[in-house]
Amino acid sequence: MQTLFRSLVLPLPREQVFPFFSDAMNLERITPPELRFEILTPRPIQMRVGALIDYQLRLFGMPFRWRTRISEWQPPDFFADEQLKGPYATWIHTHRFFDEPGGGTRMEDEVKYKLPLEPFSLVALPLVRRQVEHIFDHREKVISQLLLEKSFTTAPH
Repeated sequence: MQTLFRSLVLPLPREQVFPFFSDAMNLERITPPELRFEILTPRPIQMRVGALIDYQLRLFGMPFRWRTRISEWQPPDFFADEQLKGPYATWIHTHRFFDEPGGGTRMEDEVKYKLPLEPFSLVALPLVRRQVEHIFDHREKVISQLLLEKSFTTAPH
């Protein structure tokens, strides 16, 4: 099992940060454009334990369908989504939100993932690890821009 951990501090209160992540449509906005990420689930999506979200995207040029389930939902502290169907044998993404001194919010992402078809997947692991890191590098940059510009309130649905 591989683990990716990221932390980002934003100078905004949790009451402004968490709603951005409770809107599944913002996933399209924070995913690198080359992945051609598209949510297939009809809108609006009610985020709650058990909510299912279907996506379509491209990884390394290959189209994939992906289904996740919200397995934990504790606003405004944390939530987790787990892949039910997709390119990974396991994908569990936990999002945590903490108050920072001075009114800011620290966001933590922890992704536990495992590739399918071991031991053959070990050959692909370095490439996949770089891709996952690239996705989260992009997310961090775009999240900061969108939240600090407060333009997420006008996201199209």
